[in-house]
Order: sequence, then C-alpha cells, then structure tokens
Amino acid sequence: MNQPQHWYKALAGRQEIGNYRNLGINEEGVDFLSNDYLGMAGNKAFRQCLLELLNTSPELLSGATGSRLISGNSPICAEVEEFIAKKHQTESALLFPCGYKANLALFSCIAGRNQTILVDELVHRSVHDGCALSYAQKKKFRHNDINHLEYLLSRTTGSVFIAVESLYSMDGDFAPLEDIVTLAERYGAWVIVDEAHAVGVFGEGLVYRYNLQSRVLATVVTYGKAFGAQGAAVLGNRVLKEYLVNFASPFIYSTAMPDFQVLIISEAYKFLEAYPYLADELQYNIKYFRQHQIHSLSQSMSPVQVVQFPVKENLYKAVQELKQQKINVYPILSPTVKEGEERLRITLHQFNSITEIDELARIIKNNL
Repeated sequence: MNQPQHWYKALAGRQEIGNYRNLGINEEGVDFLSNDYLGMAGNKAFRQCLLELLNTSPELLSGATGSRLISGNSPICAEVEEFIAKKHQTESALLFPCGYKANLALFSCIAGRNQTILVDELVHRSVHDGCALSYAQKKKFRHNDINHLEYLLSRTTGSVFIAVESLYSMDGDFAPLEDIVTLAERYGAWVIVDEAHAVGVFGEGLVYRYNLQSRVLATVVTYGKAFGAQGAAVLGNRVLKEYLVNFASPFIYSTAMPDFQVLIISEAYKFLEAYPYLADELQYNIKYFRQHQIHSLSQSMSPVQVVQFPVKENLYKAVQELKQQKINVYPILSPTVKEGEERLRITLHQFNSITEIDELARIIKNNL
C-alpha cells in the first residue's frame, strides 16, 4: 500500500535537522538518565510488597472492563482516590493512567471561549496539547518571569487560568509558586500546578509543602517517576472532580485503570512514608554532585542538573567518553536548543553511588 507522501517528507525533514526519533532499548550501565529518582522501580523490598499483595489477591490482575462511568469504577479505585486526597489534604482526587492524559483532560475542558490560559513557556507538552483541544485562548509567558506574567494578566480580560510546573524537568529549576499564587489572587486568576517531577522527591509535593492546596485550582501528581509506578491524579475540590467527570473527554471515554495498577500507587505512598530516608539519600547525592564545582544551570535541590557546554564538540566528546564507561546521560543538542547552548541533562538518583558520581563529574570536567 502506498503511504501519504507528506509522511516521507516530514520524516526526511526530521532527519535533516537532527530531530529524528527512534525507539531504542535501554542500555545497561550507570543510570543518570531515568526519572526513577528514588529507585522505586527497582526496589526489591517494594517489589516484595507488591508480590505479596498479588499472591493474596490474584484477581487484581483482571482488566477494568470499561470506563469509570460504565463498569470500571471499582471500590478499590474509589478508596484509593480518597486515600490520595487525604494524603495531599485536598477534598478530592481523580485518577488517570498517566500524567499526559491527566493534563490533556484537565486543560481541554477547564476554560472555554472568551477565556484565557497563560502557560509558562517551558511547561510540559501535554499542557499545550490539552489547550489545543479547548476553545480558550492560550498565551505563553517567559519562563518563571513574574513580571511578564503580571504584564499579561493586566492586559487579559475574562477568566484566566495559569499553568506552571513546580519543578521543570528539562532545566531543573523550580517555579516561584508562592509568588505566582499571590499574583494570581490579586488578579482573580486560577493556578494549576503540574507536580510530576516534585511529588515523591519532596514528599507530597511543593504545593503541599507550601500549604497552597486551598489557593490553587488544581494540582497534577504523577506516579511514573519518583513513585516507580504508573498513573496520575488531579487534585482539587469536589466541584473540580465532578466537572472533570462530566466534561473531560479523555476521562469519560477511556477504559479505567486496572485495580492492581491503582493499588500499586497506594502501596508506593505507604512505602515512601515508611522509608523517608530514600528522599534524604537523593538530596545527599545532589549535594555531593554539586560539590564538584561543575557549573549547573539548575537549582541546588533539583534531581535534574543541567550542564551547558559552550563548545558543541566538547559535549560530543563527553557523551562518547561517558558511553565508553557505560554511563547513561541525556545530551540536548541544537537545534533543540540554540547553537552554543548544547548541554547534558543529568538525572541524579537515590541509588547512585559516590564512585559513580565521581566518575561522571571527572569526565564532564575533562571535557568542559
């Protein structure tokens, strides 16, 4: 069968500019690449908890059989949502199979015609895709720029929603959440916070840590990173949950999560509460890496540390040497970033050893 010609042109264009993607198998080696910040995905004690749960209740492996509104709303799902809401001290939680779908559902329906969603320019693609499905106008403000956000707020009429991440995964910096929320309150705007890379790393997240639950419209937490699981939840008041159940198409028309996947989330919460030192060990490794005096674009407590290479050839050399030592990192190259701003995205984990961090730092320093 002949394929549409524009497919070939689009793929060739990607290859030409260096943005072509393909699916590779994870290489063995030292992990400075994944989002498994606390090592939960490979934690043997956590796996044992899940195995015991499964052995006592093998029926948990069954599928959900339908959407939540038809046949998929099990007692377990409802109980875990109540458990999550209580953990975050919010009125409600609504589960989704992943963070992408949670943001797609939320931003596709929260705003309508003659309303505006202001998004940080570095917010996750899922937010932009959700906005594209809505009838609202979307405007970008410069990354973490309170002054530019206020400028847009002062010149925008009608209902306004503000979308930010608490921790930005590609730059490793934090949103000034308290300042953003205070500014939004001054203009009568609503704030939505994506906590995908902060929850677990910082307990129940930064919205919880700063006691902002009642001052933000919604919080999105995901479980595929620090929790080592799968899924996401939208947190907020009961009206928000009712609204999403009635108007969020990605929720309404999707098969529910299986009960075992749902229970893994609650078990992960309990496990992290029982082993708080996992987050402490992660922070120790972050601090240790930064003691090597390698200039990072990221903030001091972020598990994502970004090191910029002014000379592109030096970055290539570093990546090659790291690969030879079986150290896995993520290079960000032009044209993804501007020429001369090529960088390494380093993800630190609880399980990284001092020796591994030393070797990583040595190779980076030798090539900067």
